[in-house]
Amino acid sequence: MGTKTVDEAANEATEVKSDAETVDVTKTDEEVTEPDTANTEAEAAEDEDDLTEEEYAAELAKLQLEHPEEGPSGVGQGAAAVVSAALGFISLSGGWVGSVAAARETLVGQLHTASTASVATQIKEVYGDAWHTTALWAGIFALVGALVGVGALIRPAFGTPGRPQATWIKSVAWAGVALGVVGLLLAVLKYTDLILSLPSAT
Repeated sequence: MGTKTVDEAANEATEVKSDAETVDVTKTDEEVTEPDTANTEAEAAEDEDDLTEEEYAAELAKLQLEHPEEGPSGVGQGAAAVVSAALGFISLSGGWVGSVAAARETLVGQLHTASTASVATQIKEVYGDAWHTTALWAGIFALVGALVGVGALIRPAFGTPGRPQATWIKSVAWAGVALGVVGLLLAVLKYTDLILSLPSAT
């Protein structure tokens, strides 16, 4: 009886010890397995980085297009181009300011010209000054329109490098410059009586 009990106790101790070793071995295997998994993930990440590194430049360019750097938007340049074209058109067609100024000169000429004055004097004072005033205001509008158009065209040279100017802005600005030059030329010719001069009294 006593020997059997000792043997059973010895067998139980051996089994417990074997279970403990098994647990320890299992735990050791888990600890060894975890670093292997981490290394595998790190290698996968490195491989992924290597694959995307070739497309890095394309992705960067795409992001820059989606989120461009802050800079001039071109709204002011577009507005200046439109104003230039409008002023050039006014210089050719005549504007409200020129019409009012011409009417004022006509009234002043009538008031300051005696009824006994010669026909040539009446023509000059009543109509000539008004005609010259219209040409003067047309020239002012043309000059301002041309200068504004030139300013819109050269503005990108003083802005953010590498930002091209919109095509429509260039087109409208060039139209304003052309109208301004033509209007200024016609205004000078009218003011100097080289074209559409006043009729003679004879």
